Amino acid sequence: MIEHSHLKIIHALQAHGTLTEAANALCLSQPALSHQISYLEKKLGVTLWEREGRNLRLTQAGKLLLDTANQVLPALAQAEKTLKAYSEGRQGVLRVGVECYPCFEWLTGMIGQYMQHMPDIDVDIVQKFQFTGLEGLLNHHIDVLITPDLVKKDKVTYEILAEYQLVLLVAEAHPLANQQQITPELLAAETLLTFPVPIERLDILTHFLTPAQLAPEKLKPIESLEIMLQMTALNRGVCVLPEWLADIKNKDLNLKKIQIGDQGLFQKLYLAMRKMDKAIPYIREFIAVGRKTAENSLIQLIVQS
Repeated sequence: MIEHSHLKIIHALQAHGTLTEAANALCLSQPALSHQISYLEKKLGVTLWEREGRNLRLTQAGKLLLDTANQVLPALAQAEKTLKAYSEGRQGVLRVGVECYPCFEWLTGMIGQYMQHMPDIDVDIVQKFQFTGLEGLLNHHIDVLITPDLVKKDKVTYEILAEYQLVLLVAEAHPLANQQQITPELLAAETLLTFPVPIERLDILTHFLTPAQLAPEKLKPIESLEIMLQMTALNRGVCVLPEWLADIKNKDLNLKKIQIGDQGLFQKLYLAMRKMDKAIPYIREFIAVGRKTAENSLIQLIVQS
């Protein structure tokens, strides 16, 4: 079997031309290098070098092995460099799973900032899962999962990325437009436009209507945020969004923003990761940039209020 050390020997001999200089480059004694050359030739059953005075000339077999060394050694060197960078968290691919439809507006800006901080990291965004986001995380299909749901698992840990308030949006001409806050009874009479997620993951239901033993008059799933907002503006239903996203998207639609309940409805956005990956530097940087981006969104919201 041809080994890495064999390729380094033939490369050094070609690069330096003499046995003495090649031995020095390889940090070997000249007798040790001569012994390795003889061993390699015996092992391969061919002559690799011929002497021309003090110099060595490659045979046809030697040239073939040199061509292999010229292809393989740079690839191995790059692999070693990349693996070292992986261990230091400087280079790799971060596969981000997303289980939060309203998060994409925030995620788009956040990813740009993250890649400026970590130029050696590629980012892949995964939204569609064969089963669930957590299963994708545990099966190593993704590295981190952005989710509003905290589901405890032995091998998974969570970090809070952001805390935000959910608000109800209605058209200017809607009968509820003058309400300062919405009650479960009032909301239950409405068509509620939602993202296409399982009912048990809709916070407006699980944390507001269901505890009051109520349900909306009609649930209408909408894939597109833009279409959802247009339908709300045309008084075809009402929708619930994070307040920061509602303020960003409501500049031209003039929708009315209403507090949910007398205390407001607040939610947290989590980053789930495998416990064994918690200390990886580029994941820690992803958390830091995510939190900073969320804080900036909140500051802008306060300033605009």
